[in-house]
Amino acid sequence: MINKTRVLVVDDSALMRGLLSEMINTAADMEVVGAAADAAIAREMIKALNPDVLTLDVQMPKMDGLEFLERLMRLRPMPVVMVSAYTQSGSDTTLKALELGAFDFIGKPRADGPKSMEEYADELVDKLRAAKSARLRKFVAPQVAQPVANQPLQSPKSLPVMGASNKIIFLGASTGGTEAIKEFLMGLPANCPPILIVQHMPEAFTASFAKRLDSLCAPRVIESQGGEKIESGTVYIAPGHSHLQIRRGSSGLVTELLNTPPVNRHRPAVDVLFDSAASVVGKLAVAVILTGMGKDGAQGMLRMRQAGARTFGQDEASCVVYGMPREAFLVGAVEEQYPLEEISRKVLQAAR
Repeated sequence: MINKTRVLVVDDSALMRGLLSEMINTAADMEVVGAAADAAIAREMIKALNPDVLTLDVQMPKMDGLEFLERLMRLRPMPVVMVSAYTQSGSDTTLKALELGAFDFIGKPRADGPKSMEEYADELVDKLRAAKSARLRKFVAPQVAQPVANQPLQSPKSLPVMGASNKIIFLGASTGGTEAIKEFLMGLPANCPPILIVQHMPEAFTASFAKRLDSLCAPRVIESQGGEKIESGTVYIAPGHSHLQIRRGSSGLVTELLNTPPVNRHRPAVDVLFDSAASVVGKLAVAVILTGMGKDGAQGMLRMRQAGARTFGQDEASCVVYGMPREAFLVGAVEEQYPLEEISRKVLQAAR
């Protein structure tokens, strides 16, 4: 007999509750034990039904998803997958939810969306499976972000100034990566080497993600538009609609976006970025792979290491999901593994 994952669906739309429940119940190892229209009903259902995982609407009446999530993670921590509208406000709220401890997020299913309903259902169920077995992050009370310049005692501005370097850092992440990348970048000084990042994320979210990182970190963080000159002190985030790679232009190294098919089911894909680093930059590259489901980045990182790059992986204990770093480690791509809080320092040392 299958020990089914018990799911509670929380959404103010009866149509959405029904649709999500139907998708989840088609999986042999999943069972929707309840569906709640608001936070008050959800709270009582959690007490009565003891679900393993929650899907939570970002924007709800009476008490919004963020307020409910904050209380839940403080009083009764459990894996939560946010279900978000593909809007500016939806993406901003979703990023805050991940800061509060939500495991992951998925956009609301749309008939005109980039994926079929079957593909969407597969992705939703994959995220719920991973959420059940994931490592819950410790709840941290939300704080109002202050501009970096106003935090001289604790901000990256107070870190030692980076010496001259001709190295370039390439980083890949997926589930749990939004917070891991934030922590990694907050350990870097303003004049760090150039950094190119692929985080698996829909296109409606990457601009908000870059903007949020830019407000918190000492380096400049931008969503790449393609064709940018690679410069120190700048972090280039792959947009959610295209692969990001590095290429040699007439005046030096530049970013390039590709609208080619997904790789490892992803676009942007970490392997595309890492492959370009191996062929264009070689031993002047430093590769980093952080928390995430799947195996994207493992083969690309192996090719980077074979080309002479330094390679680093996040260790199992500090990963939300030890998937991508594990695959990279198993194929021999990872030279050294460290806890998240140590990686930025180790990478800076390698970049010098």
